Amino acid sequence: MSFAAFEEFLRKVTSKVKSKGAHGMIKKELHSHLVELSQSFQKRDSSKEEADKKAIKEMGNPFTIGENLNRLHKPRMDWILIALFLIIAGISFLPLVGGIEEVFESSLYFMQRHAIWYTLATFVILGFLFFDYRKLKNLWMFFYGSGLLILLYTYSFGITINGAARWMAFGGFHVDVTITLFLFFLAWAGIMNKINEFNRVKKQVLLFFLFWTPIFFYMLLPHFMLSIIYFCYVLTMFAFSQVPKKFAMKLATPFLTVGIVFIIIITLTFRGTYLFHRLFAFINPSANPNEEGYMYIVVRDILSQAGWFGNGLYTQTGSLPFAHTDFAFPYLVYSLGWLFGISLCLLLLIFISRIALNAFKTKDLYGRLLVIGGATIISVPAFWNILMGFGIVPIMAVSLPFISYGGSMLFFYSAILGLILNVYRRKDIVEPTIVKL
Repeated sequence: MSFAAFEEFLRKVTSKVKSKGAHGMIKKELHSHLVELSQSFQKRDSSKEEADKKAIKEMGNPFTIGENLNRLHKPRMDWILIALFLIIAGISFLPLVGGIEEVFESSLYFMQRHAIWYTLATFVILGFLFFDYRKLKNLWMFFYGSGLLILLYTYSFGITINGAARWMAFGGFHVDVTITLFLFFLAWAGIMNKINEFNRVKKQVLLFFLFWTPIFFYMLLPHFMLSIIYFCYVLTMFAFSQVPKKFAMKLATPFLTVGIVFIIIITLTFRGTYLFHRLFAFINPSANPNEEGYMYIVVRDILSQAGWFGNGLYTQTGSLPFAHTDFAFPYLVYSLGWLFGISLCLLLLIFISRIALNAFKTKDLYGRLLVIGGATIISVPAFWNILMGFGIVPIMAVSLPFISYGGSMLFFYSAILGLILNVYRRKDIVEPTIVKL
């Protein structure tokens, strides 16, 4: 009888809450309050039936409660983050104004394609925004297996460009191997959500191979930048996975020790010469100015000519290749000046910081891991791209997120942003899973 009365009360409350995803959490919380009140009244010599009635009356008008909870538990959009994204999207067209060498197509052609890609990217964001991201949580084996199969296929049959296997061809359709970063990202978010279950030796050995296998293949392709991004976001998610400190040290120490030795062996065995040439050019560009050191010298000269207000977008740099892709930042500084370059750095920093702060606004561990990992995936290439323009880090094939020209990378980052907005949108709907340690 009391159970039916409680259920009717909860039904009336949730009838005023539009977000169906929040109904379960609200019912669980209110039912707990009703039971506590009923037990309190029973201790005052009330019968169970009378105590239940008093508990319901004590709670108040269910429709009023429901209206208040509806305001509290409704989907929310991070309009500030969206506004920052739109500003960055607008800036992404600037490198196409004068940064294209008109050999095959005009700048207008690339701007039209870029507009089409951004339109499609918007649909990608919306696609990842309006669904329950928690449904991905237990699919980590599928995502990991798919990523590994793509790496195997790319290594065996992929299209090689500039000495690295990057594309998979299916008929006339090409897929960038970067998609594996996204698949492994989803996989590791699921793994880290249940990391404490890997407390046995066999599972820890499995975890070791799960972690280092993608890096092994990225080094073989070779794609050093992808291995760096992968390493950073897995490590960051691990740091925020609520794993006990002793268990964390138990996992991290052998992983890093054996892993460093593993990387050194792979580097020396398979790609040592290539890597050493690149590192030597970074340390001393003038030693080989016509080959590996060429780009370091060109970028340094370009930046030295920028000034505070630049040389104008229509001023061709001539010597700077890939001005609309990997070297979009040096081109923008050269064209619009250091004042614009500093402002762009601050804009990207605010954008990434906004994402990172959003991670702590959700009480769902899986959602927090997605946002923290997503922030890392965007920040590592962004900072690396800018720093390599200053000559602080080695030059690698890495685009500036949301600014460099290219459809595949734009879709990749858009999918990440869509998931981040999804977690924020549902932060007041999902049931808390984060435990205070």
